[in-house]
Amino acid sequence: MAIPMTNPYSVNQESKPEPARGVKLPSPRLTNFGLFALMGVGMAFALYLQHFQHYEPCPLCIFQRVALMGVGFSALAAALHNPAAIGRRIYAGITLLAALAGLGVAGRHSWMQHLPPEDVPACGPGLDYWMQTFPMQDVIRKVLHGSGECAKVDWVWLGLSLPEWTLVMFSGITVVCLWQLFRKA
Repeated sequence: MAIPMTNPYSVNQESKPEPARGVKLPSPRLTNFGLFALMGVGMAFALYLQHFQHYEPCPLCIFQRVALMGVGFSALAAALHNPAAIGRRIYAGITLLAALAGLGVAGRHSWMQHLPPEDVPACGPGLDYWMQTFPMQDVIRKVLHGSGECAKVDWVWLGLSLPEWTLVMFSGITVVCLWQLFRKA
């Protein structure tokens, strides 16, 4: 009985090429749910620090929370709606705007924490007073100008303050939003 010999170097024309095996990227919907989950974790941590560790948020911290909620809720709307390509880009743009607002406020907050003590603005009345007394445009300008309480470093982990960690988080969110904005699928 003869064993048929085949050439191991010949190309088999009948076999189909294997699909490329790479990293499978998450769908836009799953990415948006992930951004919403990140917002939930970030807000839970902020509330934990406020209510259990007794760190009162300064006005810039509150604005960062608002930006994070803007990211989370726009991402949730995108995930639930699950639109086609144009709609995904619109939602990604809205989420990107919220992320950029958070990035700007966190950057300003981090910058204030690195000012010399003599350059730190004086503490003023709280945000509640400003909201009741001034028009919203003035409140935003006063908050972004900052106050002495915004320059105080209360919490540090791995050498970075909370606003610096928030800056890192918003930088990552911005990258994800840009990827969502320009991705093909």
